[in-house]
Amino acid sequence: MSRAFSFGRFWAILVKEFVQMRRDRLTFAMMVGVPVLQLLLFGYAINADPKSLPTAVVLGETGPFTRSFLAGLTNSGYFRLAGDAVDETQANAMLARGDVQFVVTVPSDFSRRIVRGERPALLVEADATDPAATSNALAALGRIADAAVARDVAGALASVAARPGAYDVIVHRRYNPEGVTAYNVVPGLMGTILTMTMVIMTSLGMTRERERGTMENLLAMPVRPAEVMLGKIMPYIVVGYIQVTVILLAARFLFQVPMAGSLVLLSLVLVVFIAANLSIGFTFSTVAANQLQAMQMAFFFFLPSILLSGFMFPYRGMPQWAQTIGEVLPLTHFLRIVRGILLKGSGWTEIAGELWPLVAFMGAAMALALLRYRRTLD
Repeated sequence: MSRAFSFGRFWAILVKEFVQMRRDRLTFAMMVGVPVLQLLLFGYAINADPKSLPTAVVLGETGPFTRSFLAGLTNSGYFRLAGDAVDETQANAMLARGDVQFVVTVPSDFSRRIVRGERPALLVEADATDPAATSNALAALGRIADAAVARDVAGALASVAARPGAYDVIVHRRYNPEGVTAYNVVPGLMGTILTMTMVIMTSLGMTRERERGTMENLLAMPVRPAEVMLGKIMPYIVVGYIQVTVILLAARFLFQVPMAGSLVLLSLVLVVFIAANLSIGFTFSTVAANQLQAMQMAFFFFLPSILLSGFMFPYRGMPQWAQTIGEVLPLTHFLRIVRGILLKGSGWTEIAGELWPLVAFMGAAMALALLRYRRTLD
């Protein structure tokens, strides 16, 4: 063979690669789809300055200063009043479930004390489990309060405006008073690590057997699809619990993350979450022709999970279409559950609204995996 460079041989190899790329349509689609997905998510869905955060109001009175302050909250764009006024017990329950981001409590004699120059206080309670979601809104409260007073004082009340703040706005950061980022990130890592490892390991499991030829032995055995799937999934559930144990120990002794809730409840939820991700990985293994495709599909699932679940960026800062996609992902609901249990001390009542989507996703993923499974090499 000639040692000189041959344009003909080069052209033959080039054409061969393009033909192979055309035949492997799934890999080619991933090569094109992943950059497009990243562009759309980072360009449109990611927002580090969330607006229209749901806010509950406990009204002790409805005087002019109260109305002006609430109007200022709405006009700022950061706060969205969530329905009618509620009592303190209901507002605290909404905050614990994550239905609202803030609770504003107005005392019964608020306006009267302002007129008397007594400098009353408004209480603003914030769900600070994710400090990034509330920081900008809380920083705007002082300006909102001053602007609200300035509009309502005139004539005999001009002396009220002359004072530096006619009333105090007391901010209470619930569940994370010091705004420690680790309290939010470390529990979230539990969900992201499990999502990544469980999906990848399971998706590679079946494709590895297919590539090595051991699938023939498996198919020759008198086993049903459900038995194969459960047999493949169960060992990884044990691995998942080992990972969770390591993360919880690190969270407690390295990062001092509070664990206010029941770890038994968390362990029961973990079964559902791990099984849901393993079922997705099993489904990918029935679609992928090789381990490379399985890895690509796992990454295609992991990327929106980590970006749209509220782990890296505030969930309520995303547009509605991105939040809708996020609601479908199991990681979104698991993050709310694990942060609720560890930081808020949530029980069955508080997490029920997030648990049933996880159960539904797990059931749908298992059904799809069983439907895709084939007992023949074809």
